[in-house]
Amino acid sequence: MAPRAAGALFGPAGRRLLPGQMKLLYKPIGLLVSVLGGMIAGALFKRLWRAVAREGDTPDAKDRERSWGEVIAAAAAQGAVFGGVKALIDRAGATGFFRATGVWPGKTGST
Repeated sequence: MAPRAAGALFGPAGRRLLPGQMKLLYKPIGLLVSVLGGMIAGALFKRLWRAVAREGDTPDAKDRERSWGEVIAAAAAQGAVFGGVKALIDRAGATGFFRATGVWPGKTGST
């Protein structure tokens, strides 16, 4: 039997998993990482809104007492925070998976 490569994952009978199988293995990991990222982004946005607006509640689109400007500003800030955190978390997860397995879980130049 040939020696096992560092960072390679092996399936039944000691066979090395193919890159497509490795990418499939990343799906549940990526989902978990994304959920955690959403939780982090929500907490970060609430802290940011409290610091900037000096109030505890973020404006809701159906809140009659809030102006259009407040609602749109809050939605834009929330989208920016969630988008930034999602990109950071997704990239860190993909990089960690690559370092552990040697397979990039997303698109590459050849796929």
